[in-house]
Amino acid sequence: MQPTPKQLGYYFPAEFAPHEAIWLSWPHKEASWPDKIQAIFPYYSQFVKYVAQSEKVRINVADEAMKAFASNHLQQAGVDMSQVEFFFHPTNDAWCRDHGPAFLLHKTEKKKAIVDWGYNAWGGKYPPYDLDDVIPTLIGKHYGYEVFHPGIVMEGGSVEFNGAGTILTSTACLLNENRNPHLSQAQIEQYLCDYYGQDQVLWVDEGIVGDDTDGHIDDTVRFVNADTVITVIEPNKQDENHDILQHNLRQLQQMRLLNGKQLNIIELPMPDAVIWEDQRLPASYANYLITNKYVIVPTFRSAKDDVAMQIIQQAHPEREVVGIDSTEIIWGLGSFHCLSQQEPLIM
Repeated sequence: MQPTPKQLGYYFPAEFAPHEAIWLSWPHKEASWPDKIQAIFPYYSQFVKYVAQSEKVRINVADEAMKAFASNHLQQAGVDMSQVEFFFHPTNDAWCRDHGPAFLLHKTEKKKAIVDWGYNAWGGKYPPYDLDDVIPTLIGKHYGYEVFHPGIVMEGGSVEFNGAGTILTSTACLLNENRNPHLSQAQIEQYLCDYYGQDQVLWVDEGIVGDDTDGHIDDTVRFVNADTVITVIEPNKQDENHDILQHNLRQLQQMRLLNGKQLNIIELPMPDAVIWEDQRLPASYANYLITNKYVIVPTFRSAKDDVAMQIIQQAHPEREVVGIDSTEIIWGLGSFHCLSQQEPLIM
């Protein structure tokens, strides 16, 4: 048996730890944004502009033509192109949080490794996904990093880390029959701890309405620091998210961390419902990305945008909160966190 990353001294850092880079896969799949993909590029490029102010941006593209197309959009948005690196790694889709590499750091040695989980496009919903599935290994080969292959399906948006040994996830996603039906909850916990180098897994049950990932945690609960979470709530009792999110809130209130502490819980309102062609979209302010300098928050032309940004700013006083309109991007059923994956900095 090959030793696990945890046995070898590797761990997955929290998102609020220092980054070397953010990885992206340039959007190109028309079916992900039907009749709308051209509308997303100005907002996507603005997102890249803010990321590039404090870390490298590493973008997977199919070929020189896509690189030129991407470069043109980024330059128009005023992106610092000296911070942008392109990699000829063809992808099926843009959701790098889920198909991208899970970067590990070593606890005592200055080195990185990568976990290449299996990827099946959220339970086989959107084939093909063969190109996306090999992205972590291609990146590992490029840098000469050791790559671990657990052999089970896992997505980056389904797990959240506190930087002190705890993972948060959801039963709606990880216990779904379309992921790893042969594994029990205890077996999945073991994989998570072994391959992410963690000691504890905490579970909420539900995801938000309209989330085609079956309930990714990055739309509902985020760690702010080792013992504090932001969780979304829906104050409107008539809204279909109200009961779901109250249930999650009660579960969070009952949790205990490894040190026995209760979680500090910050409540974040959901935006007004975003509907497109009679479809409720998974709009959530929790799908923000933490970078070295900014917290980049999706906004939705909602009266709640400013309040949500103020709450997130108070939770992250060491960074500047920036809102970028995600109304067009969310038509693809994800936002800035779903589109990106951080690469930690070796300290």
